[in-house]
Amino acid sequence: MNTIRRYFAEICFKGTQYHGWQVQPNAVTVQQVLNQMLNTVFRQTVETVGCGRTDAGVHATQFYVHFDVSDVDMPFEEQRSLNSLNALLPYDIAVKRLIPVKPDAHARFDATLRSYEYRIHFEKDPFKKDLSWQLRDRPDIAVMNKASAILQQYRDFSCFSKSNTQVFTNNCMIKEAVWREQADGIVFYISADRFLRNMVRAIVGTLLEVGRGEMAPEALHDIIMSKDRSNAGTSVPACGLYLTAVHYPYIESQN
Repeated sequence: MNTIRRYFAEICFKGTQYHGWQVQPNAVTVQQVLNQMLNTVFRQTVETVGCGRTDAGVHATQFYVHFDVSDVDMPFEEQRSLNSLNALLPYDIAVKRLIPVKPDAHARFDATLRSYEYRIHFEKDPFKKDLSWQLRDRPDIAVMNKASAILQQYRDFSCFSKSNTQVFTNNCMIKEAVWREQADGIVFYISADRFLRNMVRAIVGTLLEVGRGEMAPEALHDIIMSKDRSNAGTSVPACGLYLTAVHYPYIESQN
């Protein structure tokens, strides 16, 4: 009799060379590559379920997947399996740890909080290519933070979502939204219970319009209440976006 065991894998990846997380026809994705390596290591068909989806070019410093394997004593072989996976995976995908979980644990539906960063720099730097977005002029951080605070007053963020997405609701609870100065640029930090497709990149693009003086911070009220994507700003490039944390009530974070 086969014993089926469920595990979480905490991974990280540089998304530059991939068409996002989720398997797609005629495109190389992070999930496709990870599934192939899991199949090789465990010598069986392994299908992963991710904690969400990322667009092409988006990175993740923390991303969780769950998968099932049969007749494998994973706790005993955990380090060996981890080493084998990382030896097979390309340089831009790494598995940090393998975690045994209950059979009904779910990487997507059990997550209680997700955090993103959007990174911007201003000086030409070849080491930031594909890892941050370069702007010529510095926006006004103070007014952007004034606008960012407005986000926490609302729940329906249809105005920042791609159209025709297969979700039951566009409601999200934003816990944090703030810009901070860094030595080499600025970073936008945002955390919420869930995010819509393209939501963070649309928010950043809108806030940058505020920071450039193209609209007042208070304009966010009308944009959000309109529930119309055409009223919000242009989405910023994927290269500066990172999924940085995903929280579960039964997994101790190592961030």
